[in-house]
Amino acid sequence: MQQATTQSGIIDTSYREAVREAIRDAIKRDERVFLMGEDIGRYGGCYAVTKGLLAELGPERIRDTPLSESGFTGAGIGAAMAGMRPIVELMTVNFSLLALDQILNTAATVRHMSGNQCGVPLVIRMATGAGRQLAAQHSHSLEGWYAHIPGLKVLTPATLEDARGMLWTALEDPDPVLIFENVMLYNMTGKLATDAGPVGIDKAAVRRTGRDISLITYGGSLWKTIEAATALAAQGIEAEVIDLRSLRPLDDATIMTSVTKTRRAVIVDEGWRSGSLAAEVGMRIVEQAFWALDAPIGRVCSEEVPIPYPSHLESAAIPQTPKIVAAVKAALGRP
Repeated sequence: MQQATTQSGIIDTSYREAVREAIRDAIKRDERVFLMGEDIGRYGGCYAVTKGLLAELGPERIRDTPLSESGFTGAGIGAAMAGMRPIVELMTVNFSLLALDQILNTAATVRHMSGNQCGVPLVIRMATGAGRQLAAQHSHSLEGWYAHIPGLKVLTPATLEDARGMLWTALEDPDPVLIFENVMLYNMTGKLATDAGPVGIDKAAVRRTGRDISLITYGGSLWKTIEAATALAAQGIEAEVIDLRSLRPLDDATIMTSVTKTRRAVIVDEGWRSGSLAAEVGMRIVEQAFWALDAPIGRVCSEEVPIPYPSHLESAAIPQTPKIVAAVKAALGRP
């Protein structure tokens, strides 16, 4: 799909194109910025995000790498420490585990271990989530693991504005920033301002207001959660939807303001339930807003299995709108 101009200052675009435009803009704006990763050049990226950028921007700025996540992530760390502003693309979050040593033991720790003498201003992008029948080695949601690591910022853009604007802000950060793009969002289309620019990366957003329950989520689950809230509204239940946007740092203030108002909460997280980000958010609510609660906190997470390949099993394994609706009704004691 090509971007099409509608009214003045507004274009019809897709999430994929918003990310591509963010990369293009960053490289043109700052001579220190370049993109590196597997199949991002001639192939155009496994999700076609970087299609056409090699021909437009050249091999110095769009760098195809060998299939060695540890190697090229390490090269990105070195380039960042030497004054560049690299964007490293890891094909999927599962493959990022091959670079976990570089991310955890180097990028996240250099500022601390150097006594604040230097940092690693590196941005790492990666696809996350299930829904495309890519089987267990390509379909997990491990962003909650990275949110466990001090020294990192962890972002989960779910809207066109965030897909376009988070990269800009991340590249200005003096420390490593990880951006997780849910695979089911790449084809999402909508309207975006032609002058869309940087957005904040440390605050959650209230995507829908409500009085009866707070639905707290992020990334690919946001739109299922909004769909669930719409279905619940038809039954007289007004759910407030919070898009976390950033998993590290978490915006406790927005979460607690919402929960204190609605007095109930359900957390929707495509990660596994055990040790999940949902568990962290739930515990923070207990620590900070326990006396405001009128019901136990609910969770909707992925099933405790490797993500299956068959479409019907894959769909059953991850949070879906009916599961969210059921969790809300359980929290409200409604049939």
